[in-house]
Amino acid sequence: RPSPPTNDRPGGGHNRPPPGGNYWDHSRPRPPGGYWNNNHWNQRPVYAPPFRYPHGYGYRRWSAGLFLPALFFSTAYYYSDYGILGLGAPPYGYRWVRYGPDLLLVDIRTGRIRDVRYGIF
Repeated sequence: RPSPPTNDRPGGGHNRPPPGGNYWDHSRPRPPGGYWNNNHWNQRPVYAPPFRYPHGYGYRRWSAGLFLPALFFSTAYYYSDYGILGLGAPPYGYRWVRYGPDLLLVDIRTGRIRDVRYGIF
């Protein structure tokens, strides 16, 4: 039986950072309202206005490596307050995109999801 996925970085999620990359900004203190759980830092959900899915869409649990539809590459879905979550600025060509309760780091040229934070909102 395989062992469960591990997470060796603060901030939550089960996606490991790519080689040479980690999206947790270690120079910033952890934001208030989080807690340690099984040696991992978990962020309590952040209040945000209700998310309105576009027509024909509902909640889907995205994961790194999948491609987000281009419909979500607009300022209506971009999330720019990543600093309050203790996240670093996205690399050039990437955006943090809100999808329901989750936050996705997406390459806006290709739509490929690079990192996911579940249950942020």
